[in-house]
Amino acid sequence: MSSFQVGVQLHPQNTSFADLQDAWRRAESIGVDSIWLWDHFYPLYGDPEADHFEGWTLLAAMAADTSRAKLGMLVSCNSYRNPELLADIARTTDHVSGGRMYLGIGSGWFERDYTEYGYEFGTAIGRLQQLGADLPRIKSRLSALTPAPVGDLPILIGGGGEKVTLRLTAEYADALNTFGPPENFAHKSAVLDKWCNEIGRDPSEIERTVGIQGTEVENLDAYLDAGATHIIVMTGSPFDLGPVEELISRRGDA
Repeated sequence: MSSFQVGVQLHPQNTSFADLQDAWRRAESIGVDSIWLWDHFYPLYGDPEADHFEGWTLLAAMAADTSRAKLGMLVSCNSYRNPELLADIARTTDHVSGGRMYLGIGSGWFERDYTEYGYEFGTAIGRLQQLGADLPRIKSRLSALTPAPVGDLPILIGGGGEKVTLRLTAEYADALNTFGPPENFAHKSAVLDKWCNEIGRDPSEIERTVGIQGTEVENLDAYLDAGATHIIVMTGSPFDLGPVEELISRRGDA
């Protein structure tokens, strides 16, 4: 079995801050490699009016309250913040964490966030084009900030669009997050490799992460065979970490 990392994404919906804090503390205590949130303003499933919390504020709290696991947003919506501001937020949170942050980013898709918060929703291709324009600005600002990030602050792009998203990943990112099933993941990873080859980048420089449901843990070997190196279990309240613990136990055999 190939070596792999184990992460968990905690959904900040239909929960309380106290329960989220308990979940990330438990996750770190059982030995996860990474803990993630999401960047939305309303629930993505279940009761649309359930309690919900803003992600970057939670990440800063998590950064101050943990000490070992890598942290990140899976993923931050490029449309919601000026790119220079997002770079500064990520850099500052990286300092709070002692250098454990990823900067996860995507083009955005959840229309309710846009309409209720006054952002222009536009079109999918328009949002992708904006992401392409903003990624160089983010990288430029990160290189200009004083003090610089403590850690590497790798940029992770979330998505699987083969014409634009994966090309942008090859050009600008240090990691890709996409989804299953394993056949889909393998295909997207192969397309990313192709884009890397076209622009002259070593595909092995880009970490391959996959977001899975707890019920997909049984497909671990298939995901590893497909090229995944970082398995992230996505879970909502009441934050069952059983599948995460199972992966950690199997990680020890890798």
